[in-house]
Amino acid sequence: MSRPAPRPPVRRADAERNRDRILAAARTAFAAPDAQVSMAEVARRAGVGMATLYRNFPGRQELLEALYTDEVSAVCDAAGTVGGESPGARLTAWLSEFFAFSTRKRHVAAELLKHSDDSNPVFGDNRARVLAAGRPLLAAAQRDHEVRDDLTLEQVLDLVIAIATIHGDAGYLEPILRAALDGLRAPTSPGTR
Repeated sequence: MSRPAPRPPVRRADAERNRDRILAAARTAFAAPDAQVSMAEVARRAGVGMATLYRNFPGRQELLEALYTDEVSAVCDAAGTVGGESPGARLTAWLSEFFAFSTRKRHVAAELLKHSDDSNPVFGDNRARVLAAGRPLLAAAQRDHEVRDDLTLEQVLDLVIAIATIHGDAGYLEPILRAALDGLRAPTSPGTR
């Protein structure tokens, strides 16, 4: 008599809550500019034991990859929920979300790169997800002639990432971001690029 194929494990609700608490604690811990956070510190902040932490994330690399992927998911989800009166306003709102993500993830990405390189699939796969989420916003804004049509989403995101790497607090970076986003506007008359 043949046995049925084993089912993949289903996460219990308390296990899912523990995972979410660990990710929330890690997100806060790694947000500090010079964060040197141990796995024990993440467990302490999450209010879970080390066994629970390692059951969810066998090592630091897995925790950081999950944290990075979780942040990317939030940015991708925001592409479908940002508000604005026009496609250009929705794109700008999403790019502001992407900027916030870029400043938050800087330390997590740097930590991940210590133990791998940028060929790690977590980077490529998540970049593809962000591009897929943002392309419809850029296309709609360009179709309505609100955003210049000579830029790709990759170029726009690289611009935002470059600003996110500048050292300074939000008060310093916000005007730089606004100036860059203003520069995305389509010219008002032909030939004025």
